[in-house]
Amino acid sequence: MSETQNTDLMTLTRYVLEAQHSHPQASGDLTLLISAIQVGCKFVESCVRKARLINLVGVAGAINVQGEDQKKLDVISNDIFINAMTASHKISSMVSEEVEKLILVRDDMKGKYCVTFDPLDGSSNIDAGVNVGTIFGIFRAKSDIEEENYTVPGNEIIVGGYCMYGSSCNFVLSLGNNMVDGFTLDPSLGEFILTHPNMRIPRRGNIFSVNEGNASYFDEATRKYIHSLKHPDPKSGVKPYAARYIGSMVADVHRTLLYGGVFAYPADSKNARGKLRTLYEGFPMAFIVEQAGGKASTGAKRVLDIVPTHIHDRCPVFLGGIDDIEDVERFFSEYKHSLSPEFRN
Repeated sequence: MSETQNTDLMTLTRYVLEAQHSHPQASGDLTLLISAIQVGCKFVESCVRKARLINLVGVAGAINVQGEDQKKLDVISNDIFINAMTASHKISSMVSEEVEKLILVRDDMKGKYCVTFDPLDGSSNIDAGVNVGTIFGIFRAKSDIEEENYTVPGNEIIVGGYCMYGSSCNFVLSLGNNMVDGFTLDPSLGEFILTHPNMRIPRRGNIFSVNEGNASYFDEATRKYIHSLKHPDPKSGVKPYAARYIGSMVADVHRTLLYGGVFAYPADSKNARGKLRTLYEGFPMAFIVEQAGGKASTGAKRVLDIVPTHIHDRCPVFLGGIDDIEDVERFFSEYKHSLSPEFRN
């Protein structure tokens, strides 16, 4: 007997509208902004899917603010999101990984939100067909001096999300209230459908995700912690953790969110402040993981307690289940002397 077709689908648009209706004071501006981001994600997904066919693979011939070769899809994805969010008339300014300076909006198009985003995380792997994604965070614009809206602690973020482009297109969103929900794009409808309601990260997993190619640069705390995962005390009865590392933050965090364990991109002797960007990688992903019942730490402090001083600041990141990240913090407390001074407290 065939399954009955579900005719009462919870689309992303319906989901955000219902969230709006649950707050009588809501103006609907945030709903429209998220809708604009959703459209941008669909546009980028289409470009990623057809990239090889329409010659969008390879480098664009420019270097971004991070000193990285810009891929053709980096440039296109960045333009897509800037245009989509600007047209919503709901943002005051934006910060993008691909743009050195703050992205300002004309006065007649300004809204009351600020958005930080990485338009195409993992794009260095795009030519190999590896999953890539978009990461975004939304903040309220509280100052008329736009730069001041980004030198605030991460706990002021109000929405965090990412969209992963791969064998399926997955949109994961948190509006706060300890809720994270996942949606999958139905190509036949052109809509994101709720498929992963109330995502919760296990307190402890059995997978660790870190680029061990950098192991010789790790500080002592990181080395000792990773060794403990690979070589647990035989008397404890604990099995070694499995290693899984894709090299795309969106894909690695998505797996960690589903199955638990630890995603790590620590500081090291090459990158004393860490490699991931605080505003548009660290904060949104930390927010999502915390809202899903997990924990996000630099090893010494909560990621969302960081106060960036520049829009492209970086930070060390350990994301995962509560028990796993508390293990990380115990190692960092024990080997505090090995850390860079700025991350000891």
